[in-house]
Amino acid sequence: MVYGQDDFWLRRVGINLQLTAKADTDTAMLTKAILADQATDEFFIQKAIGWALRDYAKTDPEWVRQFIAGHPLSSLATREGGKYL
Repeated sequence: MVYGQDDFWLRRVGINLQLTAKADTDTAMLTKAILADQATDEFFIQKAIGWALRDYAKTDPEWVRQFIAGHPLSSLATREGGKYL
């Protein structure tokens, strides 16, 4: 797994791995990847978090709604992740 890496591009890939997986999304892995970087101020990481949540919201909006409500995310990640809610 790529979370915990010094290179933020590798961590970003770890978050984006679940994009387009739809019902096959591994929510445990997605959660670990997001939580490992939820506090970073790196724009590209926050954007990736938002994209991953936004994409999964098309499949399971309730999971995304609960995730956003239950975790302190940046305003960018929250805004992007909640676009389809």
